[in-house]
Amino acid sequence: MAHCKYRHARRCGKLCDKGVAASCRESAAKKDGDVDWRSLEQFSFGDSPRLAQELVELVLAGKKRATCWAASEGPKTHPGKQWVVRDGSGVPVAVIETTELTQRRFDEVDATFAFEEGEGDCTLAFWRRAHRNYFGRQETFAPDMLLYCERFRLVARLDAEAAPEITPSAI
Repeated sequence: MAHCKYRHARRCGKLCDKGVAASCRESAAKKDGDVDWRSLEQFSFGDSPRLAQELVELVLAGKKRATCWAASEGPKTHPGKQWVVRDGSGVPVAVIETTELTQRRFDEVDATFAFEEGEGDCTLAFWRRAHRNYFGRQETFAPDMLLYCERFRLVARLDAEAAPEITPSAI
């Protein structure tokens, strides 16, 4: 292992193996030039158009900076990966970038993570109630279920018609 040569915006300075170096290289490339958001993977939060709209509005307001899903769905992302978020109508409205991905059990999620999810009154009690209902609808809920917990940052707000590229000054 050697110090990462891809010293991007945060100057990672990590000791990188080949896999981590590839992630750092990807992040450096994104920081060094414009990225066409249309080439990024797209998704909507939640399991309904109404919930997708509520959650993307929290992202755009800067309140939602985290999300989670059942570990049985796989990791889906990695630090440095950028995504396009669609609203409840399926319209691309934002680009986010994964900053952290961890695994923890449902009953181990803490108040800090619940707050960063930004939903309801941002308390752990609200988070547990809302996510118990969500995972119940998915028929995956268990108090000790394993989750992927992602933290992300808002990279850009999109106007699907007028903004073909993301630039560092876009936000």
